[in-house]
Amino acid sequence: MKNRSGEKIKLASIDELLGVVNEESAMEIEISKIHPFKNHPFKVLDDEKMQDLVESVRINGVLTPVLLRMDDNEEYEMVSGHRRMHAAQLAGLTTIPAIVRELSDDDAVIAMVDANIQREELLPSEKAFAYKMKMDAMRRTAGRPTKENPRQNVGNYETADLIGKDNGEKRI
Repeated sequence: MKNRSGEKIKLASIDELLGVVNEESAMEIEISKIHPFKNHPFKVLDDEKMQDLVESVRINGVLTPVLLRMDDNEEYEMVSGHRRMHAAQLAGLTTIPAIVRELSDDDAVIAMVDANIQREELLPSEKAFAYKMKMDAMRRTAGRPTKENPRQNVGNYETADLIGKDNGEKRI
């Protein structure tokens, strides 16, 4: 919107007017301060799809922020967005838009798997390892199994059933 002198006027959003703080807003983070997720089960390949992503990043920048969490060294651990970060590096960027979230180890594993498991080009071994990581994290989050109940149950479902249900997979 322009005022009478032709200068642009910035209108406040409803959230700004009401004082709502969006803690999930993206910020630019130096790529050199980001390290990969420990035991990240998904391969980042320099294939034709990566070259397409690099070209897109060169033209448009990184359109979707990566998800990070702080580590003990005041740097960042990548939770979701390894391919976007790799493409940004290949495109010559030094920063990347990121959302920094406080996540426990188990919550980070669950978020990382959920963000990647829908990709079409996953190898069966990557998918299996990712499901195992998520299942272990969910079990730790829900509590330890007891002698009377050695298999972890969440509500009426076992952890493996929940993961399968969420991802359209069935137990064999």
